[in-house]
Amino acid sequence: MELRQIQYFVTVAEVLNFGRAAEQLGIGQPGVSQQIARLERELDVLLFDRSARAIRLTEAGQRFLPAARAVLASVEAARTAATGNPARSLRLGTSTGLGERLETVVAELSAGGLHVELISTSTRARLDRVRSGQLDAAFVRGLDEAAGLEFVPVWDDALLIALPRSAAPDHQIPLKDLRELPLRITERRTNPPLVDLVLSACAAAGFEPVLGPRSSSLQDTHAAIGAGSPSWTVIYESHARLLREGRVVFRRPEPRLALTTSLVVPAGTTVGGDLAVLLEACRKASDQLE
Repeated sequence: MELRQIQYFVTVAEVLNFGRAAEQLGIGQPGVSQQIARLERELDVLLFDRSARAIRLTEAGQRFLPAARAVLASVEAARTAATGNPARSLRLGTSTGLGERLETVVAELSAGGLHVELISTSTRARLDRVRSGQLDAAFVRGLDEAAGLEFVPVWDDALLIALPRSAAPDHQIPLKDLRELPLRITERRTNPPLVDLVLSACAAAGFEPVLGPRSSSLQDTHAAIGAGSPSWTVIYESHARLLREGRVVFRRPEPRLALTTSLVVPAGTTVGGDLAVLLEACRKASDQLE
């Protein structure tokens, strides 16, 4: 059993897609598949069920995942111990849409002498990695509790409506005015807090949106909307500020939509040292979009 096989397994287990795992690892998909297959042969168990359209962990894979994460955390601890006095570093879990705020946080931490390693993965994987010690902290939206973790609210992420310029008013747009347009939004299993927020707001406005085709990424969704597709989606304001308006424009919804972003750390973590520096960087990032 090789360390890289364990790393490949954990990455695939977190995203449940060999192609996306390969992208995160920076290698070709065949290499990931081959190493996982070798690991399964060595363990004499199947770690993934590949029979369905989407892969999933087998029972053996579910049992193996926490142990595999513990191995990776131990290797990192051993590396730190061996270096004696390592440079200050912070492993920070991130997600899409943090935009300018993430840039501000990283800039502030770097100015304070911290090397920041950003790891973007699913919400569930971020929580698991903080628990196992693979991440020092992580940003998570729309959640406020989970076993073994502490959530520190750092800012509210406002949402904007993205829609074709031809269908956009000059200023903010009441949600009820979107009742005739299909909504392009991710599957609920991918982002329950976001989907629940938007669908609940539409229900409060008196309608149930017709769900339009789903794209593999926000970029593809915007391309479809910009191409003239009569539809709309939502985007975090901090992310929208990094994008240029063209065929797709961004408008504030009425009523306001927002999700609270929290910094997640292991339960019992003392607010001091590098965590205090991180929280101060988050405060400055929050003030940035006020």
